Amino acid sequence: MKSKKNLFFKKKILIYGLGISGISSLNYLKKNNYIKCFDDNSKNFDSKNLKKYLITKKEIHKTKFDYIIISPGINSLKCSLKKYLKKNKSIIFTDLDVFYTKNFKSFIIAITGTNGKSTSAKLLYDILKKNRLDARLVGNIGNAILNEKNINNKTIFVVEISSYQISYSKIFKPNYGILLNISPDHLERHKTINNYIKTKFKLIYSLEKNNYGFVNKTDPMQKKFLKNKKFNCKIVNVENKLSAYDYSFLKNDYFKSLNNQENLSFILKICSRLRIKKSIIFKVVNNFKGLNYRQQIIYDSKKLRIINDSKSTSFSSSINLLNNIDRIFWILGGLPKIGDKLKLENKNNIQKIYIYGQNSNFFAKFFKKKIKYSKFSNLEHAIKQISLDIKKGEKNKKINLIFSPCAASFDNFKNFEERGKYFNHLISRYKIKNARQ
Repeated sequence: MKSKKNLFFKKKILIYGLGISGISSLNYLKKNNYIKCFDDNSKNFDSKNLKKYLITKKEIHKTKFDYIIISPGINSLKCSLKKYLKKNKSIIFTDLDVFYTKNFKSFIIAITGTNGKSTSAKLLYDILKKNRLDARLVGNIGNAILNEKNINNKTIFVVEISSYQISYSKIFKPNYGILLNISPDHLERHKTINNYIKTKFKLIYSLEKNNYGFVNKTDPMQKKFLKNKKFNCKIVNVENKLSAYDYSFLKNDYFKSLNNQENLSFILKICSRLRIKKSIIFKVVNNFKGLNYRQQIIYDSKKLRIINDSKSTSFSSSINLLNNIDRIFWILGGLPKIGDKLKLENKNNIQKIYIYGQNSNFFAKFFKKKIKYSKFSNLEHAIKQISLDIKKGEKNKKINLIFSPCAASFDNFKNFEERGKYFNHLISRYKIKNARQ
């Protein structure tokens, strides 16, 4: 690794994408390198300090760059520099690679998977902090790894890493690689489920002899890929459910859903290897509030529970939540994922379905002659109807109102956070909380 310590030193570097990771890369590299930046929406950047680094497409083709640092959100197959990136694929790196060349002696725990990455990373981070360790929560969760300061040999990095980051990274190697689960997702970019699985497993393949890869050998997607494969690291199998002993310590309703229990199983296994006491682990677990818009309980009374799961962008991310709760009023809609399919185990627990948006017909086909549903032009119209239906519901039975869209948010919102915030606004505006009093 010593030979790569100065890989990004005194070089000509193009930074493509000026989001969180791109800006952090610029600030980190600009002192000792010749840096130019490009973004498909460069006209939106008015900062004088930033403008001096901007470069046009024409100038990019005239410049001989040593490396390209790409933001993970950029799709190299559809962006404005797609031909240029294809030609220069060998010199594309990420901010994680830049970080690793300088901090390869740090202890790194990288968490990936289709569902539950952010929640699992935050929970592990909280446990490490409770154990008085110098933990840093970085990566896809929104905290740029290159912004971290005062790093020492006792610092532990908890990195949430997406399939996009994995696919572009060439150097980054964690000490622990965690693959929570796999279900069809991001196929508009990876093209096939097999490509998507290979990308996720690239993280495990990057691990070295003394590293650990945490996987679930019973997960159908992982099981198929693990068969007859050889890895350099030590593979740790994680059961997809809690033991009766561990479950006896669990007091937090947030972890009563199967999704969250499966992810908690990984955290327990990691903490066991780090020799963290279960008394500390479950103290944090039982006080964990969850992240905003991820199966977040925003209201709970004897007659009504409201769950904001705006982060749900596919059926697979919602399925366990829906299968483990009774008397559901379910709201969904948005931009459906390519190849997404619904497999509900229990249809009787869903009382009514409210489908909103221009793609309502895509979702409705899964429920015809099976579950009662209504279609609405937008989310607000759906909430208006819900406010009436909840009042009419059986007074002696609790209703679970679940906003789990099973779709991307980009039809009407910038991201799932904006969508989740808008849902909370509508709940307040139409006084849904008062409807069951």
